[in-house]
Amino acid sequence: MDNDMEMLETLQSQTFNYFLTYVNPANGLIADKSDPDSHSSIAVVGLGISSYVAAIERNLLSRNEATHKILTVLDFFYSGHQGTEPDAMGYKGFYYHFLHMDTGKRAWESELSTIDTAIFIAGVLTAASYFQGKNKEEQKIRELADGLYRRVDWQWALNNNATICHGWKPESGFLANYWDQGYSEAIILYILALGSPTFPIEPDGYLQWTSTFAWDKIDGIEYIHAGPLFIHQMSHLWLDFRGIQDDLNRKYKIDYFENSRRATHIQQQYAIRNPRNFKHYSKNNWGFTASDGPGPAIVMIDGEEKIFYDYIARGVPFGPDDGTISPWAVVASLPFAPDIVMGTIRHAIQKLKQNNVSKEGFDASFNPLFVMAESKKNGWVSPWKFGLNEGPMVIMIENFLTQLIWNLFKKSGYITHGLRRAGFRGGWLDESN
Repeated sequence: MDNDMEMLETLQSQTFNYFLTYVNPANGLIADKSDPDSHSSIAVVGLGISSYVAAIERNLLSRNEATHKILTVLDFFYSGHQGTEPDAMGYKGFYYHFLHMDTGKRAWESELSTIDTAIFIAGVLTAASYFQGKNKEEQKIRELADGLYRRVDWQWALNNNATICHGWKPESGFLANYWDQGYSEAIILYILALGSPTFPIEPDGYLQWTSTFAWDKIDGIEYIHAGPLFIHQMSHLWLDFRGIQDDLNRKYKIDYFENSRRATHIQQQYAIRNPRNFKHYSKNNWGFTASDGPGPAIVMIDGEEKIFYDYIARGVPFGPDDGTISPWAVVASLPFAPDIVMGTIRHAIQKLKQNNVSKEGFDASFNPLFVMAESKKNGWVSPWKFGLNEGPMVIMIENFLTQLIWNLFKKSGYITHGLRRAGFRGGWLDESN
């Protein structure tokens, strides 16, 4: 057991280095990926803020250092220009998905993203719950965090509908898609919108959305289905669903934590069953989620054309599946299924040691089939690290070890209010004030 804990702490420390390396110290923006030309992702900033908090507890960052980093980025976001101009930082309290690392202005003509703003705000509220000191710096963190959350106009994002729109662009208005179909990472989005003290939405949209979730049976396991593993993880980075249920959970006699446990086992079972006969799949080689890939390309393998994708949401059992595995996704399921995840982590670390790169942490993804087919080398490995991969590993290792981020979120009256308005009852939620 001690060796397991040491292994996890080492991996967490290696992973956290991303948030120390790929950051602009002048404004706190964190890069989407390790590419030197990368823009900042607002979701990665939210993950980074929560990771800073975990790092304090792990002695990877002093409290003073973390306070300075978080104050810098919160102040930058709070003072950043909000308006309808195409190069603003945000509008109506939301922020553009990607921002220029130096100026914080909108990048790539990206959308004003509701889900990515929610992930950012989740990090902001983590900091607000953690920094409870009476000194002026920690008071300022709480004030900025509260201000950032309070000005997000979730009602505007409905666009006169019951459910929340994916986003908005100044050139064309609201996007066509809404968070209204199928189980997804949007639970954290709805809980924040329902718990808002200033622009709360009505519960009807959440109930309408959850009524579309598919109950399925795969490899003999029944669960609320979503193919990519990240869907079963993202909201859980902050929300502890153990023992609390909404209306849909009560219908199926399950909670979302147990659902994620089952989804994790289904992923491993898929790799063991290996319906597409990828030789590298096994009980310790799996992890299918949204991540980098070797494509887009079509390669002839044994006389058959094989399609390879780039960055795409891979999932099981319906695909897409091109042989690409994302080890980080397994780590982010650690709290759900340590019985199968721990062995997979150990296996992955051993592989890294064999390749003399164990001190760099996990790669985003790899696919031995692609490069073997073209050059007979050892296989394709993503050249980049991604903040959306690194953050969940840091946070979920911490939740497994100490439940820190979960416990901080439980202290937020905004969050408990949002959960109750969504219909959640039971467990720790009934015991909280």
